[in-house]
Amino acid sequence: MRLVLLSGGSGKRLWPLSNDARSKQFLKVLENDNGVQQSMVQRVWGQLSEVGLAENTVIATSKSQVDMIQSQLSHEASLIVEPSRRDTFPAIALAASYLYTVKEASLSEVIGVLPVDPYVEESFFERVKDLESLIEQREADLALIGVMPTYPSSKYGYIIPKDDNKKYINVDRFTEKPSEIQASELIKQGGLWNCGVFAFKLSYIIEILEKKGLPVQYDELLKCYEDLPKISFDYEVVEKAENIVALSYEGYWKDLGTWNTLTDEMSTNQIGKGVISKESIDTHLINELDIPVTILGISNAIVAVSPDGILIADKELSPLIKEIVSEFNNRPMYEERRWGWYRVLDHTKVEDGHEVLTKRIGVNAGSNLSYQYHFLRSETWTIIKGEGVFAHNDKLSVVRPGDVLQIKTGESHALKAITDLELIEVQSGSQLIEEDIVRIYMSWDEIEEHCYAFNK
Repeated sequence: MRLVLLSGGSGKRLWPLSNDARSKQFLKVLENDNGVQQSMVQRVWGQLSEVGLAENTVIATSKSQVDMIQSQLSHEASLIVEPSRRDTFPAIALAASYLYTVKEASLSEVIGVLPVDPYVEESFFERVKDLESLIEQREADLALIGVMPTYPSSKYGYIIPKDDNKKYINVDRFTEKPSEIQASELIKQGGLWNCGVFAFKLSYIIEILEKKGLPVQYDELLKCYEDLPKISFDYEVVEKAENIVALSYEGYWKDLGTWNTLTDEMSTNQIGKGVISKESIDTHLINELDIPVTILGISNAIVAVSPDGILIADKELSPLIKEIVSEFNNRPMYEERRWGWYRVLDHTKVEDGHEVLTKRIGVNAGSNLSYQYHFLRSETWTIIKGEGVFAHNDKLSVVRPGDVLQIKTGESHALKAITDLELIEVQSGSQLIEEDIVRIYMSWDEIEEHCYAFNK
């Protein structure tokens, strides 16, 4: 059995910590068994490793999340990168073609698909393994996992069974996000929460692609990815399937998609600088800035502070944040990259169209920024922590705290961290955009080889 984890999301429900570059699955607000903060994707990957599934797992994601996943999972996961964000059907179709033509998986192999961020116990993934034998025994189109409801929720879709089969469920229909009254009736009928986990034989999806006249070769499907319908797997495949079975899961399962559900699972009420007064009952503070935040006499609230903004909300109303910030179109102010992280400190535009952008950048020991140049900006780097090697116009030099490095428009430059390194970067130019980067070399070995050869 092979697994495909779907990693997407725009990050609006957990604003301001999450953004287009850092969706909810990457927020390090949970704790592992050693008391170290971890993200949802790190927690799930650890659980998959424990049950022996990580080796056969790939993650389907967008280009904007590649650096974050590689950074948090230490480059352990195989990635399938979508050329653009479409929806779950195109993402799963691309993953199927990758497994079939690149990994050379058998058409009879069972593929399981699940979100990258369920909050569950390890027993959940043991139950996922059972989908393989269920698909083979029942010769079903699809096999799903349904969670036994603990209350009549209107937040989830429901799987409605045809019968009372104890070993597995023949699925009759699906009901999307009913009212609480309707949910109570569905639970009486044996309805289960649909947790977005399903499995199929690889041949099932490959045949769907062939019927649609779409290529099954991974490289060919990549080329026409923009032409695939922007539609969910549920609408395009699940609703049209004739033979669907399901397994029930009675363990702990939760979707930590909003501040009120996420804070329920946090082991501490405070992350970052600040004070929560004793009169503030069941209030959580998450502060990513270096300034203290004080909370006096405000109960049942979430206070979240990041470079992207500040949220002060009643926990019960916190799910409404997505609607309020949906029109915000600011650039992400904090991102994690394959080499480390950066935080925007200031962004100023003056009347003549000139811009100045100031960042604090952290580069992990042993990692490096690519060898690159820019058309529209110059940069000034001030090293504030650690030691590194600076490549500039094909020459190498050691840099330490206090060094100020001037990089003019069109000049090639890169940086490798010998120890954990931090710098302040001031960009100045007519247009400060991420697209204004021409990368020459990515790996430090290539950069060194180029510089040594140039200076012989």
